[in-house]
Amino acid sequence: VQLQASGGGLVQAGGSLRLSCATSRRTASNNGMGWFRQAPGKEREFVAASNWRGVSTSYADSVKGRFTISRDNAKNTVYLQMNSLKPEDTAVYYCAVSRYSGTTSAREGYQYWGQGTQVTVSS
Repeated sequence: VQLQASGGGLVQAGGSLRLSCATSRRTASNNGMGWFRQAPGKEREFVAASNWRGVSTSYADSVKGRFTISRDNAKNTVYLQMNSLKPEDTAVYYCAVSRYSGTTSAREGYQYWGQGTQVTVSS
């Protein structure tokens, strides 16, 4: 399974970005999907997850109320709408396909990873 993340860029604090992640196979439509991020010198951390249908989601506390994960299984694509961005949101963002149909925040729960897209938020 190949994943292609896009939509990253440079934005001022308070701005918005929408990340997209296209998967290469319809199989991913039966799996949960998630977004993680990794800032320089830090561990990769969980951001958001969606179950296979997109009706159950979970978020890291640091992004709750600002970020929204959604998916379009007909397009084999998952999205991350990021609003009210802060400088501390600066990181490389990765999408991933879960081993399970539900949501999980554990890195070990994901089997396929995209290449990442850079998000930089200036103050």
